[in-house]
Amino acid sequence: MKPLSTFCKSIIVSSALWAAVPAVAASEMTTVTIEPDTVSTFRNPLTGWVMYLGRTWDADFWTANGYDSMVTSTGDTVRVSDYASCAYIRTSWASFEPEEGKYAWNDPDSRLMRLIRSVWDRGMRIAFRVVIDGRDQAQNTPQYVFDAGAEGYYDPKNPGKNYSPYPDDPVFQEKYTKFFHAMAREFDDPDKVEFIDAYSLGKWGESHSMIYKDNANKEPVFEWVVSLATSCFKRVPMLVHYHRMLGDPTYDGWGAVPENAARLISKAVDLGFSLRHDAFGMTGYYQEWEKEQAKKWNFTRPIIMEGGWITGAHHRYWIDPSGEYRQGHAIDVREGEYRASREAHVNMMDFRINDETRSWFQEAFPLVKKFIAEGGYRLYPDMISIPLSASRGQKVSITHRWNNLGWGYCPTNIPQWNQRYKVGFALLDSSTLEPVKVWADKNTRLDLWLKGSPTEYTTYITIDGVPAGKYVWAVGLVDVTRGNEIGLKIAARNNVTTLGWVKLSDVILK
Repeated sequence: MKPLSTFCKSIIVSSALWAAVPAVAASEMTTVTIEPDTVSTFRNPLTGWVMYLGRTWDADFWTANGYDSMVTSTGDTVRVSDYASCAYIRTSWASFEPEEGKYAWNDPDSRLMRLIRSVWDRGMRIAFRVVIDGRDQAQNTPQYVFDAGAEGYYDPKNPGKNYSPYPDDPVFQEKYTKFFHAMAREFDDPDKVEFIDAYSLGKWGESHSMIYKDNANKEPVFEWVVSLATSCFKRVPMLVHYHRMLGDPTYDGWGAVPENAARLISKAVDLGFSLRHDAFGMTGYYQEWEKEQAKKWNFTRPIIMEGGWITGAHHRYWIDPSGEYRQGHAIDVREGEYRASREAHVNMMDFRINDETRSWFQEAFPLVKKFIAEGGYRLYPDMISIPLSASRGQKVSITHRWNNLGWGYCPTNIPQWNQRYKVGFALLDSSTLEPVKVWADKNTRLDLWLKGSPTEYTTYITIDGVPAGKYVWAVGLVDVTRGNEIGLKIAARNNVTTLGWVKLSDVILK
């Protein structure tokens, strides 16, 4: 944006445009152009990179695991957290509640809370998946659940180990319901929590390869879980997987598409769930059916991705059916995940841990920065026409045009947000740059701003409640549930105040 001292000259605005506001003369208008910021990490909610946490890590992992001294492919040394919007932990129910009613969040000295607090201390939000099934891992459900009578099963590949509850067992459901309500009372806070994977049954918490007492209970269990989550989390976004085997008892392989797969996803979306998939880049699993689901829900619900291949461990990613991944070249997988993410218009991508994080930074750092620039949502107004002077009590008109530089969208339409974010105009004190008066335009819909389609509005406000004097016009994306304070950061390069308002022009009130 041009400096305040060198704003472009006032323009002549057509009489038709301003006919509704005859008190503002054409010569008293100016048009301000704003240059976008395509570099900064803003940490707006539900957009950007997700940094994963290891389930056994402690608060010192930032240095112990090299996250504060990550060497990049461009030769720089950076902090991973400077490029991430939030941190995500996928851990067990037992780690949150080792004994009935003994919750980790009530013990600030617990390892889990030390880890989470280290994230909050950096100004980041946390995201959760609480895993119940223990296959391939360890017993993830607290022992007290089984002591109370819940029935379960051992890992079929490890007889006698990793006991897990049947999801259709009534004792399990009773104890899990109690835990879920307690967790929501603590974490249904969008200032602290980015999202929660709210249907985390099945293998690895991915809601597939389910083992029931009775396979006929697939849909009743699904309805129980999504209804429970909906009753608990009112403010924090909830996610459900959009893969074909959602809740299905097929133990191995992806298999054919069950007849109720799309219907179950639709039911979750109707209840307010957003979407995620954990096999991006795995073309044998993320197939045409999943791609069509993404297209179906694009710009209706945000999509969060997770890459499927683990490039530094046991996964033989070079056997992917695409034939595009070379053994020993993790960057090929990173590029494949990026292409799939762009096609699906995802809002958030993942670093995960270990070789995934290392290869994103040390081999594919340009893609890390590219997603910041073009992924998720990135909102700014390229043009705003405002009056240079006005009289108190006068009705004035402001024309503004907004752009989304990202391939995703700003999901103000999800029930947990309920259109809480709006365009706001403010008069700032010319000395302190604190807002003196703020007007929110309730007609602005940020969820409709899509890449390549600028959206223009004309906002009418009445100048009232402000003494005569010299002020600064400013624009911001405000949270109407919090007294119109700044809620989202605008992607503007210059003239941004410490509170997040973008300064536009001086204005004289008579």
